Amino acid sequence: MILRAMPDSSKEPSVRVRSDLDAIDLKILAELQADGRITNVDLAQRVGLSAPPCLRRVRRLEETGVLRGYHADVEPQALGFEVTFFAIVGLESQKQAVLDAFEAEATAWPEVRECHMIRGGGDFMLRLVARDTAHENELTARLTAAAQVLRVQTLQTIRTGKHAVGVPVPP
Repeated sequence: MILRAMPDSSKEPSVRVRSDLDAIDLKILAELQADGRITNVDLAQRVGLSAPPCLRRVRRLEETGVLRGYHADVEPQALGFEVTFFAIVGLESQKQAVLDAFEAEATAWPEVRECHMIRGGGDFMLRLVARDTAHENELTARLTAAAQVLRVQTLQTIRTGKHAVGVPVPP
């Protein structure tokens, strides 16, 4: 796969985009990120195609893994999750078996919404949701007690100034 630099009229650095993605593909991706429930007919109209070729492009983007899925963005408080917090987890070893075991355990918890292996300051960073502070404390205790966990640092969010899904799509 070849990556190409996209020209950018702003002062931001150029973005490297897969060479098999053209301007219409990028428009499709931007529209679907903005509204994953858009009909194919409306999507085709917005990107300047007829419906059948637009649908073929969407299917190709799905099959190649560029489009990873569609989801609803649910308000956590509506389902009783009042607390969002991050946990930076340090393990006692960076052996692959240890990393894989921790990742498998953490990703099995429904409260863990994101799990990232990180560099610097820890081995994993998790984003979790909790019903309340007591539930947050329970989850932190479970993390601390997990096999081969050396340390856990938690950071509770006060507010979220921006919550954007996906990634910036170049024009």
